[in-house]
Amino acid sequence: MDVFPDITFKFGDYIESFVNYLNTTLDALFEFIYIISSNFINGIEQFLVGMPWWLFIVLIVLLGWYFKTLSAGMLYGVFMFLVGTFGLWEDMMTTIAIVMTAVIISLALGIPLGVWMAFSKGFSTVMRPILDAMQTMPTFVYLIPAIFFFGLGNVSAIFATLIYAIPPVIRLTELAIRGVDQEVIESAESFGSSRWQMLFKIQLPQALPTIMAGVNQTTMMALAMVVIASMVGAQGLGEQVLVSINQIDIALGAEAGISIVFLAIIIDRVFGGLADKFQKHRRVS
Repeated sequence: MDVFPDITFKFGDYIESFVNYLNTTLDALFEFIYIISSNFINGIEQFLVGMPWWLFIVLIVLLGWYFKTLSAGMLYGVFMFLVGTFGLWEDMMTTIAIVMTAVIISLALGIPLGVWMAFSKGFSTVMRPILDAMQTMPTFVYLIPAIFFFGLGNVSAIFATLIYAIPPVIRLTELAIRGVDQEVIESAESFGSSRWQMLFKIQLPQALPTIMAGVNQTTMMALAMVVIASMVGAQGLGEQVLVSINQIDIALGAEAGISIVFLAIIIDRVFGGLADKFQKHRRVS
């Protein structure tokens, strides 16, 4: 027996009406976003696939050597070589293209929003519950509007990944800007620095290591979405994991899964090394 009063509030109906309104009103905008995103992904993917496999591995080794150690770079090169031996090289390139596109868009939107939140308490108050909802809402829910606006494919995957991955860089950018030493800011103000000069010459350079930590977190969260994004037609390693689940193919699942792990390790170490270098440069300067 239902003891709750016979009162219904169809919150979902209002959301559906709002989404339908956006789809009708901003149809041209969504089509433009689809074309730009699709061309961007395809361009990155074609560039990576067209690159000789040995050259890509050499670049990975050099990145690992520069940001970590030579032995780390060699290990990362072995990881990439193993992915190739699994027969998943092109799938890996597609995954990298999707993640790179999502991360670039996340940074282009997230860093300015984080700076705005640092300078405006009112905007920060409004944005924080929105960011909380973006991080706590089940990721599968993001797939519904993604399919509605962009259909099945890689663009929908980017849209869903963007919602999930962008909050860390926004939060850490705000935290980094707010955490800049007030004495440094007061000194800059005493010399007549404008707000823009202070932002670009004082606050952003001082906050860069923390911002880089946000970039790292955003990249890792974007990579974590590749399997879920495959449910809306995204290609790459996530698609292979989904196929292995549908076919109960343990071998394919293990190979695709370990390939994603290899990518995650390399991305985490390289971005971590980049943040360390910024930190060392800041201490020296």
